[in-house]
Amino acid sequence: MASKAIFLRRHFARLFLFAFVSLLCAFPLSSQAAGRAVDDPNFPQGSTRGTMQMQGNVNPVQIPNVDINIRRPENGQEVAFSVQLLIMLTLLTLAPSLLILLTCFLRFSIVLDFIKRALSLQQVPPTSVLNGIAFFMTLFIMWPTFTNVYDNAFKPMREGQIGVEAAFDAAQKPVRYFMYRQMADDTSYIKMFMNMRGLDKPETLDDVPTYVLVPSYILHELTAAFKIGIYLYIPFIIIDMVVASILMSMGMMMLPPVQISMPFKLMLFVLVDGWGLLTQQLFYSVLR
Repeated sequence: MASKAIFLRRHFARLFLFAFVSLLCAFPLSSQAAGRAVDDPNFPQGSTRGTMQMQGNVNPVQIPNVDINIRRPENGQEVAFSVQLLIMLTLLTLAPSLLILLTCFLRFSIVLDFIKRALSLQQVPPTSVLNGIAFFMTLFIMWPTFTNVYDNAFKPMREGQIGVEAAFDAAQKPVRYFMYRQMADDTSYIKMFMNMRGLDKPETLDDVPTYVLVPSYILHELTAAFKIGIYLYIPFIIIDMVVASILMSMGMMMLPPVQISMPFKLMLFVLVDGWGLLTQQLFYSVLR
């Protein structure tokens, strides 16, 4: 029986190998028959023979060639242009930091983060949304300043009427005035930095250097934002204390008070139109 089984297996293996070879031999014949069928007059109209070549009306993809030549400057004007280009690229790199520190964005972003923490919210609204709100509020308030910079600095420099140094002086004037106007009621930080630098007491804004005005403005904005945040925290802390006292009197010490007080804080914030009041007060705190 074992020898018979081995004989049957060998027989079937030979039959399978023969069938496989027959298929391989018949495949090119069938392809040639299909090719002849195209030339057959009885073949359907509109059929074309297959080809591996592209048509003449197909244009290849054009890849541009980027060529950068580096050579020594031939005169002082080319050296000055290279330095100006380097300064311009540096300013573009520092543009996000300048937008954050030299505008009211710093105050808005900190206050919005304070209100999020005061409401005991963890993920809603996301930080990116709050930063977007602060950014567009900054554009809304700083638009006259940006327009002044564009009309008096960028546009004349683009048209070739003034140079880079004159454009820089014209651009920093409205920004310096905006920063100084925020600190008009409290110039303690300006005096502090002037004393640290060993400079005389300034009489006007022109006597305050820019490298003194910028850090003074940053510290002033941080102080103002924290003051506003403290005022925002007070009513919500009172709600937390009341809820915690009620839970303690009822013996629910294992229940987190924040979990119970958060809906009440949200209802209070919505009923008094918190976002509208917050936006309005932030606007008036800057443009007073």
